Order: sequence, then C-alpha cells, then structure tokens
Amino acid sequence: MAENFEITEEMRSQVGWTSKPWAYEVTRTSVRAFARGVGYTDLAYYDVEEAKKAGYRDLPTPPTYLGTPIFIPGQSDEYLPFPPDSAPAIDHGLAGLLDGGTETEYFDTICAGDTLTCVNKLVDLLTKETKALGTMLIIALEATYTNQDGKVVAKQRAQVIHY
Repeated sequence: MAENFEITEEMRSQVGWTSKPWAYEVTRTSVRAFARGVGYTDLAYYDVEEAKKAGYRDLPTPPTYLGTPIFIPGQSDEYLPFPPDSAPAIDHGLAGLLDGGTETEYFDTICAGDTLTCVNKLVDLLTKETKALGTMLIIALEATYTNQDGKVVAKQRAQVIHY
C-alpha cells in the first residue's frame, strides 16, 4: 500500500508522450470471432450479404473491437503483438495494477478489410487517496485509430490504476 506516493517531476514530464504508430488489421475472421466471443447474434457481424443489406461495405466491427495488432518478429513485444514501447515508461514503483475502464468514441464505421493505425498518448497522471489501497496513481491514456484513408475513425480513452 502506497501511503506517501507522489507524482514526481520526472513522471509529470512524460505527459504528452506518444507512441510510434502501429498497424491493426480488421479481418472477417477476427470480426466474426470477436462477435461470437461476446455473444452478438446480429447476422451483420457474420454474413457479408446481411452486412451489405444493413448498409455496411463489409462486416462491421462490433462495439469496442478495433482490429488486431499486427505481430512483427523482432519489432513486437516478446509476448504481445504490440511494440515494446507502446506505453510510456513511468517508474512509479507501485506493485498493484487495476483496469480503470475504457471508453470508445467512434467517428466513422470500421469494417473488415480496413487497416487501422494506432497511436497511444499519455494524457494525464493523477493520484487518488483511498482507505483500502492508500494513494493510487491513475494513468490516463488515449489511443487514436486512423484508417487506411487517413481518417480518424475512433479514439479510446483508458485509465490504468497502480497502487
């Protein structure tokens, strides 16, 4: 439990940090798998003709699915498909980790066949005092997804909590 944790100037200097761009693919198989995994039964997520009848150019992505990051040997993290520097390096020394939630804002439709480019940004660092966990560090991040035509199609805002 962190009782006297404070955000240092070194940590604060990371606010505004952005990652290098990383490609995400949206495939028919991944759209179907995600939709099935979360229990969606709308045929527009599974059948191209049904999707086109509903006004989409191909299978639309279900809510919160923004494609699959492309794994590139030697460039991706050893265990995850993201680049090793996809999050800012903040030396906070806190052992506990919680997901503080994610919200997605859409600006256009994303469909199978799209390739999105994502850039992560460190938006803010905050602290919050709690009785149970002491002082928590809240890291606010924003990911911007741009499609193959250069149009921003979505933004995800997330909070990561360390304690």
